[in-house]
Amino acid sequence: MTSLPPWLTLTSDPVRAGVDGHACRTRAAFFHEAARALGFPDYFGHNWDAFLDCLRDLDRPALTVERADELLSEEDPRQLAILLEILARRKVPTTLAAASDRMPALRTRLAATLP
Repeated sequence: MTSLPPWLTLTSDPVRAGVDGHACRTRAAFFHEAARALGFPDYFGHNWDAFLDCLRDLDRPALTVERADELLSEEDPRQLAILLEILARRKVPTTLAAASDRMPALRTRLAATLP
């Protein structure tokens, strides 16, 4: 990963997060928190296809994740890659925040998943 895609921002500054990566170390937890933060309907199916469908239905969705170095950390790394692929496809403005001492870990995980 030489540079970040234009829809993705990394920061070590404090953010008001919609999603807390510490609470979203699994897919199930991420889907629950993302549905709450993004205002998905009750019928959201809690899988990647449903996540993409619900993003399509939103007007200008944006995602902010604090403690992003922990996001999906208990899952196979391909799950983070799927999330980033969906966000890239929809060009969802995404801010991933991590403490400055955790930023190298986040960058390493992103380098393994972003093209």
